[in-house]
Amino acid sequence: MKLQLPNSAKNMTSLIGATIALISFFMIIFLFVIATFFSGQPIYLGLVTYILLPGIMIIGLIIIPIGMWKTSRKKAGKDTYWPFVDLNDKRHRNALLIFVSGTAVFFLMSAVGSYEAFHYTESVEFCGTMCHNVMKPEYTAYQHSSHARVACAECHIGSGADWFVKSKLSGLYQVYAVIADVYPTPIATPIANLRPARETCEQCHWPQKFYSNKLHVERHYLNDEENTEWDIYLNMKIGAVHSARGLEEGIHWHINPDVKIEYVSTHEKLQEIPWVRYTNLKTGEVTVYNDEDNPLEEGALDSLEIKMMDCMDCHNRPSHSYKPPAFFVNEAITAGKIPEDLPEIKSLTMQISAEEFTSSDTAAMYIESTINEFYEEDYPEIVEEQPELIEQAIAGFKEQYFSNIFPEMQVRWSAYPNNIGHVEFDGCFRCHNDLHSSEDGKVISRDCNLCHSISAQGYPDSLMYANVNESLEFKHPSDIDEEWKESLCTDCHTGLDP
Repeated sequence: MKLQLPNSAKNMTSLIGATIALISFFMIIFLFVIATFFSGQPIYLGLVTYILLPGIMIIGLIIIPIGMWKTSRKKAGKDTYWPFVDLNDKRHRNALLIFVSGTAVFFLMSAVGSYEAFHYTESVEFCGTMCHNVMKPEYTAYQHSSHARVACAECHIGSGADWFVKSKLSGLYQVYAVIADVYPTPIATPIANLRPARETCEQCHWPQKFYSNKLHVERHYLNDEENTEWDIYLNMKIGAVHSARGLEEGIHWHINPDVKIEYVSTHEKLQEIPWVRYTNLKTGEVTVYNDEDNPLEEGALDSLEIKMMDCMDCHNRPSHSYKPPAFFVNEAITAGKIPEDLPEIKSLTMQISAEEFTSSDTAAMYIESTINEFYEEDYPEIVEEQPELIEQAIAGFKEQYFSNIFPEMQVRWSAYPNNIGHVEFDGCFRCHNDLHSSEDGKVISRDCNLCHSISAQGYPDSLMYANVNESLEFKHPSDIDEEWKESLCTDCHTGLDP
């Protein structure tokens, strides 16, 4: 039996709209089935299924009544024509039935589609792979971080509708920046509109939990011909020695709920802190510290933002840390990816890392040619007898290099200060430098043993050990006398191991 519809529905515009809507609908169903029952789909499948095609289907549905309205108005001439439904007319009943059933199906599919679209836009794949060049550094670093199993949205957005809406509105400009090619390289940090750490980090990490001390072993390789190994064993005083003391001692004393630390920074990346205020919330004691070498000008405090110290002031690169070459080469040698017995490989990789490139392809060719030419000229016997060592070194160095340095986005360790520690960046020494003092003579100490004690250090075959409950004085692997006591690590260390 032929389906009868109102005459107003019999027009080319409505037919085109219906065709667009139906094709989009069946494509959504097809791709939804593909995504449900098959793994390894392209990264853009979700974008097409849950965002692009539903938008096209809605446009098609809107075109249908537009065509009907235009046809009805044309037949009515200049008189005002309001559509009406006559249920005694079979054509109208058919049209109403199609409209009601179609609307029900549309709302059902919209509910499912909206749910899937929400989860897709919150997924790691959407955040990390949608914009290849822009987000590649962040996505790569994230995959190698301790938070690799934590979804991006859990830290960058957190729970609650208000921050979800804020993130999507912020994302609109980011989409525009990528399309218009006006995004900065590298992406600027710290992010101004990032949600406070206490509303995200502390959903898993909470100040009231006691954190015990932790043994941290660092293995370094010197820039000499033998790539000499130098180890240091640090007892990191994360919390108090005795759990009963909670957060009264140790590094995490800064997040003690009974203590409030505030500061002012005059640097866009928060690397210079000339003013610190300590408040004991139990006793009401307040102490203000000013940097003797870099004090604030009179009245400057009124125009600067006073920030309250939280997790992110130290853990500012929890998931997107770009390691300095001195670190990632040490790790590659330790893991056996770069052969330790290949002469001068540590020094050579540091020299290569100091170079800057405009593309990854250029960097890869330079790495390969420089390492090959170096050993052909200085160690031809290795090229002839053990070429596999050179090939292993090239492959291992490339792997680590392109996990931490991204030429297209101008991303490298120096672009993103990491405030954990104090070797390549001032980090702890931004405040703990013996220069921040109060009016009554108190000083924010630089004493190494506040945060860690050295239990062993030196060459593997002649390690120096500390007695129980004692600490060794730091010994620099290079002979610099007592200079390390008078200067900051960053005066010499740049991430390339001088």
